[in-house]
Amino acid sequence: MAKSAVTAIADASESEISAIDGLMERARAAMDAFAGADQARVDEVVTAVAWALYKPENARRLAELAVADTGIGNVEDKVIKNQRKTFGALRDLLRARTVGIIENDNGTGMIKYGKPVGVVAAITPSTNPAATPVNKSMMALKGANAIVIAPSPAGWSSTNEAVLLMRAALAKVGAPEDLVQILPQPVSRNMTRLLMEQADLIVATGSQNNVRSAYRSGTPAIGVGAGNVPVIIDSNADLNDAADKIRASKTFDNATSCSSENALIILDDIYEDAIRALRNAGAWRCSESERELIRDQLWIDGNLNRELIAKDADVFARGVGLDPDAQYAKFFLVEEDFDPASQFADEKLSLVLTVYRARDFDHAVELVRGVLDVQGRGHSCGIHTRNLDHPVRLAEEIDVVRVLVNQAHTFGNGGSFNNALNFTLSMGCGTWGGNSISENLNYRHFINVTHLVTVVAEDKPSEQELFGAYHAKYGDD
Repeated sequence: MAKSAVTAIADASESEISAIDGLMERARAAMDAFAGADQARVDEVVTAVAWALYKPENARRLAELAVADTGIGNVEDKVIKNQRKTFGALRDLLRARTVGIIENDNGTGMIKYGKPVGVVAAITPSTNPAATPVNKSMMALKGANAIVIAPSPAGWSSTNEAVLLMRAALAKVGAPEDLVQILPQPVSRNMTRLLMEQADLIVATGSQNNVRSAYRSGTPAIGVGAGNVPVIIDSNADLNDAADKIRASKTFDNATSCSSENALIILDDIYEDAIRALRNAGAWRCSESERELIRDQLWIDGNLNRELIAKDADVFARGVGLDPDAQYAKFFLVEEDFDPASQFADEKLSLVLTVYRARDFDHAVELVRGVLDVQGRGHSCGIHTRNLDHPVRLAEEIDVVRVLVNQAHTFGNGGSFNNALNFTLSMGCGTWGGNSISENLNYRHFINVTHLVTVVAEDKPSEQELFGAYHAKYGDD
């Protein structure tokens, strides 16, 4: 039964209400037509949609359109992102069961059945106007759901093109095209609210305003937290390897990823050696006066300057007014003492890395915590080290969902072929980041599970087994 958008109707026009009602009606009809699909059929549909973005000419065309639409990132890296994330997500999805019997353990007397959550409302950002919608659509379809995408207005054209490709892929394999839909232009706040209130599940990626709005909608919602990743370069790190990975990660798609490094914390005893390795990898070490130029230009009235964020290094250097030689750098190092009030302690969405000098590892942990308290708590942090006790300490002491060890953070945090994280473009940050999940968004969040429970041999311990140790220590009063 369709839900009613009670709270938003008062603010919405008849045309907005009619548009959402039509989308929801078609989505539910498509789900009804797709109901009963077995796992092989579901996987065939997911594969078709994945190929729609992975296909080389499509991946490139959508990357070009995304950069042209939004002015964010760069084409070559978006091609890689479109293909790598889709390929990795498809690998994960094809290894999972999500419809019919998904788990059957006779030893427990429990059989689990996967069932759809319903119509998914997907809020997607301008930073990934093709990759994120397709990634979420693959996960939604894996659970035999329908999805309606509410894109960033700036990225609507490229998201719409991705949706058209997905719909064509669905038609090709004989599946209902209306399993994937998009809000029509112009995307309004009211339409997004109406969609969220009528959907069965919201998955919100993008600004924290979008995430908070999703949680306020009254519909079950999954949101993601803000990034602001701090990474330690430890005393015994392989400095050249660390520098190369940091450069590759920081510069990928011009630092649009929430998993991009935003602060480096370098141990004092190897500080200058690490800076030298970073410069050899393509970093520009800013002078104090250049640091102030960046501070004055990267933020306008407290907000990040859209003319500088996610721009190529030469565009950034000229826009800020750095030394002409800085145009040939790959990314920029700004050194300062940690100050939570400094804008450089926050996420920068640009090729700027804030660098802090740590007296020792205790101080480094303190700085990681300080950066995340400014922004990014719950998201992630990283370390380059040969001392395996230090990552363990970060995992034990820092309130983040992910701690990456000796990895290029952007490539590892959202899933990689050489780590165990699920491929995704949406990173849950737990209650630390105001989120309902503390893992990478994955197929499990797009299914309901029915548990068929039968009687097994009784498993009831004695009172002595449960209370004996307590009574022996504290008595039975």
